[in-house]
Amino acid sequence: MFTSVLMIEQPLTPVDVDFVTTLHGDDEVSFIVLMQPRGDQDRLLRAIDDVALGELPEALHEGDEPEGTAARRPAAQALEHSLEALRRKGAKAVGQLVEDHPLDKLRSVVEETGADEVIVLTAPHFVEEFFHRDWASRARHKVGVPVLKLFAHNE
Repeated sequence: MFTSVLMIEQPLTPVDVDFVTTLHGDDEVSFIVLMQPRGDQDRLLRAIDDVALGELPEALHEGDEPEGTAARRPAAQALEHSLEALRRKGAKAVGQLVEDHPLDKLRSVVEETGADEVIVLTAPHFVEEFFHRDWASRARHKVGVPVLKLFAHNE
């Protein structure tokens, strides 16, 4: 069985689920999903990304999004939704919220499980990507397995 560690920052859409569950054809795939709740440090970068994507209303409402401890419950619900969607497609899936140091947690999960790859599924983050500070770019130097970066879909 092929094991993928899937890093996400929002619930998986049906398009995302279809995509990640068919990446390896008919091979059985097991997913370990890591989801990090939103943090205060990301607000400015998220607003810049919204502006770059032409989503001005979203940029104005970034301050309304729950962050820190208030973001844990919505993140847990999003994680459970994503795990159920993967399971409905026939994949094995477990997951957890990642509070601190997501890349350190990613490395330890890859090592502990013997994962075959990492899939980072996020919205575009132009500033971080430009400076190679996004999760996928940084993970490539830490995990020792292939890292695939995919852009998440909005419903």
